[in-house]
Amino acid sequence: MKQKRVTYEKNLFILKIVYWEKEILFRKGVKMKKIAVFFAEGFEEIEALTVVDLCRRAGIDTRMVSVSGQQIVVGSHKIAVTMDAGFEDVDFTQLDMIVLPGGMPGTKNLEGHGGLMAQVDAFYAAGKGVAAICAAPSILGHRGILKGRKACSYPGFEKDLEGAAVVYDSVAVSDHVITSRGMGCAIDFSLAIIEALCGKSAADKMAETIIYLK
Repeated sequence: MKQKRVTYEKNLFILKIVYWEKEILFRKGVKMKKIAVFFAEGFEEIEALTVVDLCRRAGIDTRMVSVSGQQIVVGSHKIAVTMDAGFEDVDFTQLDMIVLPGGMPGTKNLEGHGGLMAQVDAFYAAGKGVAAICAAPSILGHRGILKGRKACSYPGFEKDLEGAAVVYDSVAVSDHVITSRGMGCAIDFSLAIIEALCGKSAADKMAETIIYLK
């Protein structure tokens, strides 16, 4: 019981540090990082929502964006999620990263959205962050984004990582492009996004706060 109390107090202390770090940045006028996670019908729930949860905990302004034209989007396991915005409401100039969750038919529905694909291309060309997990790295492969880069995906989609040096790690980071393999890697994927935007210290603090013991 004493050990549990010590662990609780330690995690509470870490959360207070994260809060005050965000408050200090706000008072100094430092621009907080901002990302959008894009949801299409049939998205993989854990992959999408783990990113949203952990990035918000880390102080990243994280928006859930529908590409279906609907405010409520239903995942591949019939979990309905209410969105923050529709695609047409997003100011892409204010975003630091685009995040594409996997799932089927979610991945195909994301790839079929011409406006989103144009933004993915623009972000990559501008050196801004692009992240995809599970089947969604195949989207990046089809667009030539992975050529000459380390990348990973859900098993069976490696052939779609066109021109990539395929790896089988839980997450692959190649400059401003992040890929990951699937639902079981969602925490690693989220922490990689946090590290890319906020630094390794922030990612390490988050891992400790959520008792990520890997």
